[in-house]
Amino acid sequence: MTDFTFSGLSPDTILDALETQGIFLQSGLLALNSYENRVYQFLAEDNQRYVVKFYRPGRWSDAQILEEHSFAQELLENEIPMAAPLALNGQTLHHFDVEGTDYRFTLFPSVGGRQFENDNLDQLEWMGRFIGRIHRVSQSKPFQHRPSIAVDSYLDAPKQVLEQSQLLPAHLKTAFFAILNPVIETTKSAFCSHDNIRLHGDCHPGNILWRDGPTFVDLDDARMGPAIQDLWMMLSGDRQQQLLQLDTLVEAYEEFHTFDTAQLSLIEPLRAMRMVHYMAWLSHRWEDPAFPRAFPWFAEDKYWEGQILALKEQLAALNEPPLKLGF
Repeated sequence: MTDFTFSGLSPDTILDALETQGIFLQSGLLALNSYENRVYQFLAEDNQRYVVKFYRPGRWSDAQILEEHSFAQELLENEIPMAAPLALNGQTLHHFDVEGTDYRFTLFPSVGGRQFENDNLDQLEWMGRFIGRIHRVSQSKPFQHRPSIAVDSYLDAPKQVLEQSQLLPAHLKTAFFAILNPVIETTKSAFCSHDNIRLHGDCHPGNILWRDGPTFVDLDDARMGPAIQDLWMMLSGDRQQQLLQLDTLVEAYEEFHTFDTAQLSLIEPLRAMRMVHYMAWLSHRWEDPAFPRAFPWFAEDKYWEGQILALKEQLAALNEPPLKLGF
């Protein structure tokens, strides 16, 4: 039976897995900030610094992972700064079995840099240009194996997880679902048909490293969806700040790719979908011991009371006019 919690992935197992590919460590393993997968940085005997990523068992198929790798390589070949998988012995995806669990892993070059500042208009302009370049490449063909952003996987299935969750306090369930249900229904009504392209999928500041420009990392959530998905997480602050940021992003984006302004109406629905999906993701992963350690507040009343308030605010945002260009 596949163990999705990484309980069999000990440091010795990691070293053994790497050695099957001729990689021998000179330093220890430094765990990087990743919860869905397990990611470690190290210095190898060739004096090069690498990052190894172990995929959570059962989440993606081999075909879906290889499609992620192919997309990263395609972007790199088009001179887009992307941390792309390295081929070892002609393969980018490797397998290591531990008591019946197939741990799949990939090696990346280690890339450095500081976090992107999404309130820095100069950096936003860079980001707009590079996301436009990514989308110019990604619109050329669809993913064949990776899923699309859709209401069933981002709203319906998460709602079922939350309904069955023992982590949502019983005395808050009525109030929670009283606001969750209208948020879901309003989001479904607003999430109209749109053109789908291949996306980074999780293009937030934490997945961008900055050193004389951006380097994109982590295509783990790459999927099909509307182009605005790779732009809206760059926005921060109040509505006036977001309008200025959006103008900056889109003007730079359109130097390389046409932007469909009709997709501006999808920003708040996509934000709502991310909120609902995130809560269900935490609940679904709770059996992994890393999650209670990293998110101890998730099972507390205060967190769920905060989510009730956040959902009320999101419902109000869904009912506001969408952001417009021309600030």
